[in-house]
Amino acid sequence: MTESVAGVVLAGGLSRRMGGGDKTLLTVAGEPMLQRVIDRLKPQVGNLVLNANGDPARFAAYGLPVVTDPIEGFAGPLAGVLAGLRWAGENTNARHVVSAAGDTPFFPRDLVAKLLDAAGGKDRIVLASSNGRTHPVFGLWPVSLADDLDAFLTAGETRKVLVWVDRHDNATVNFPMLETAGEPLDPFFNINTPEEMDAAEQLAVAGV
Repeated sequence: MTESVAGVVLAGGLSRRMGGGDKTLLTVAGEPMLQRVIDRLKPQVGNLVLNANGDPARFAAYGLPVVTDPIEGFAGPLAGVLAGLRWAGENTNARHVVSAAGDTPFFPRDLVAKLLDAAGGKDRIVLASSNGRTHPVFGLWPVSLADDLDAFLTAGETRKVLVWVDRHDNATVNFPMLETAGEPLDPFFNINTPEEMDAAEQLAVAGV
């Protein structure tokens, strides 16, 4: 099943609130955040690629191909999704690509299985949701929609993910909150501030 799905980790993005630089390369409990994301996604997919702009050498230690946004300028997360779709179409036999954010280290270990199930064997976009919120950067994207997405981003009218998604057959899968020793945790909790990094450290040490 996993051979029909490739994965793309959206690893780019600087964080001014975290002191600048690549946020995903910061460590959580002694391990780079990006490595934690890779370790969660890799067993769920047949092939994996990183999406990031700039010098790819900074990701050399991860041993994965790195693809840049194919659209000039900042085109938001859909540009990274398109990069993953293009890469998968040229280098794999995958029918779908699953995207994951590089700053979200606790996402579900059954993410791909549940998104695929909701696709029902169709070329359907399936997004993850939790706690009443949709998470557009965590989605299952048909490789067959690459040209359509390229045209949408090139037109430049809007880069909003849901505007494009709503033009196609789509579904949403709700994921439950994670039980922890403290408050229930949203599995799509992402790290944007030093305070959130501290919380992530505690969760990682606890084995979440």
